[in-house]
Amino acid sequence: MTAETVPAAKEAPQPRKSSWKRTALIGLSRYGTIIGLLLMVLFFSINAPGVFLSRANFLNILSQASLTAIIASGLTYTLVVGEFDLSIGYVASFVGLIVTGLMAYEGFPIWLSILCALALGAGIGILNGLLVTKVRINAVISTLGIGTMLTGIGFTYSAFPIATGIPRAFTDISLGRIAFGLPNPVIIMVVVLLALWTVLNKTDIGQKMQAVGSNMEAARLSGIRVDRIKIFAFATAGFCAALTGTLLSSLLGSGTLAAADGYLLDAFAAVFLGSATLREGEFHITGTLVGVLILAVGFNGLSIFGAPTHFQPIFKGGILVLAVGMSALARRYAASA
Repeated sequence: MTAETVPAAKEAPQPRKSSWKRTALIGLSRYGTIIGLLLMVLFFSINAPGVFLSRANFLNILSQASLTAIIASGLTYTLVVGEFDLSIGYVASFVGLIVTGLMAYEGFPIWLSILCALALGAGIGILNGLLVTKVRINAVISTLGIGTMLTGIGFTYSAFPIATGIPRAFTDISLGRIAFGLPNPVIIMVVVLLALWTVLNKTDIGQKMQAVGSNMEAARLSGIRVDRIKIFAFATAGFCAALTGTLLSSLLGSGTLAAADGYLLDAFAAVFLGSATLREGEFHITGTLVGVLILAVGFNGLSIFGAPTHFQPIFKGGILVLAVGMSALARRYAASA
């Protein structure tokens, strides 16, 4: 008679114990950007209290942050759905040239020129979305190609800056203060951020965007029209880029080709910094605002201490590398949690 073999009972998996080092790294990945921002504010406050802590300087920081925040918030939407948009800086420059041209060359009233400019930006975003979703062109290639084309089209429209024939009321849009003594771009920034935050976090389409970004195939199988959601995200990015270009032209009092191209790197740096803020590597509007403030405070501090102008791109590039690294760290430890 053979003895019945009793299979050994499987040992229950033991929960993985989190070491203090791992806990600290996760905390750093979530709150490191906020801590860094507070440390920057503290450092500049101690070393330049009479200048940095003034009300005028804080308003200056908010003014500098406003345009970057608007264009970066639109970029956040495309990254939420898992795509890239490298055309936003070109769109802002192109629309800034067109909106001034409509007033100076075509004689359009201010309100109609702005309306056409914003519609143009949203239309370019829709075109980007169609190329990515319907033609299946890689987002990096298609948006970079569209942006490069806009540079050539803008140069064809006006090879020189448009600085004459622009109504004074148009420049007052960015230079004026209609409420609480705050510059108008700051108020517009607050309105845009609140609107985009509400759509992303409190509406059905916002939940669908996050579902598409988390798992596109699962979202598609659950009945979400993925292509439409992505096109909406690109349209929002184009609209925000157009608004940024319009406000920049109002601030400069002219339409200049390539005036807003530099906002592309600023926006990416801010959004990736934001993805390492509070959440585990997720793109969100609150984080983007934190990233924008880090850039604005850093640029302001460099200016106060008289750092050479070429330090700004060094700081900007370094922040972008740091942001991507922190975002990757957050994703890695969130996945292993």
